[in-house]
Amino acid sequence: MISFFANIFGYFLNFLYINLGNFGLAIILFSIVVKIVLLPVTIKQQKTMKKTAKVQQKLKEIQDKYKNNPEKLNQETIELYKREKMSPFSGCLGAIVQIILLFSVFYLVRSPLTYMKKVDNNLIEQYKIEIEEENSTNNAYPEISIIKQKGNVDEKVYINMNFLGLDLSGVPIKDTSDIKVFIIPALYVITTFFSMRLNSSINKKKGKNVLITDGKEEKKEDAIQNPMEQANKNMMYIMPIMSISIALVAPLGLALYWLVNNVLMIIERLVLNNVIKDEENN
Repeated sequence: MISFFANIFGYFLNFLYINLGNFGLAIILFSIVVKIVLLPVTIKQQKTMKKTAKVQQKLKEIQDKYKNNPEKLNQETIELYKREKMSPFSGCLGAIVQIILLFSVFYLVRSPLTYMKKVDNNLIEQYKIEIEEENSTNNAYPEISIIKQKGNVDEKVYINMNFLGLDLSGVPIKDTSDIKVFIIPALYVITTFFSMRLNSSINKKKGKNVLITDGKEEKKEDAIQNPMEQANKNMMYIMPIMSISIALVAPLGLALYWLVNNVLMIIERLVLNNVIKDEENN
């Protein structure tokens, strides 16, 4: 299924590449268009997340009240979701779409000859064997190596990977002599850390619930930290470390997609958070 979507996205990315003549520019425009197309799904997901955060306090009260009565707990939980017009599986569709997109684009950018240029598989395999014999080693990104080593002699496997003086076919861990290969990975790691901090900040604001006590409004944070919040806090430190590891072994073309996606995600989150907040206040 992932290959199917990678093929579909490949036609669009190739269309952009043919018109722009540059792989880096094609990736950037591709990322922007995909974000715009998925905007309705993202908006719905954001609204669901905000609504879920508000429901969590009521759900916690029900769990505390009926912790010794599982049957009543299930009944009250179902009634709560009915009253709030929510499903326990709200937001799942958006998450599934994001996962499919993530892996499809990974396949696409990792293997652009197969999914973007639709190069004959026999030719790709022939060049793979030649490169493995020349280097006496297996390659994690064989098609990127084919573009880098055979693109100048065979137009069929040529893709313009030069982007602002950077070679998007470069892999930082293999091209350590060229300090420029670390620019995109460094920006990717920075934006990943910023994105995690932003998500953490927004989630903390969501965690502040309004309780009604004797007719008076009272703001209160849960005394006991939600396990999900703790997991998010841990991820805030783990993700940048993982990002460094991934960015160092990935071709710069793939790292560029992740970087652009991070920047767009940050902008999208900031804008939608304010827009949805304004809608709730009206």
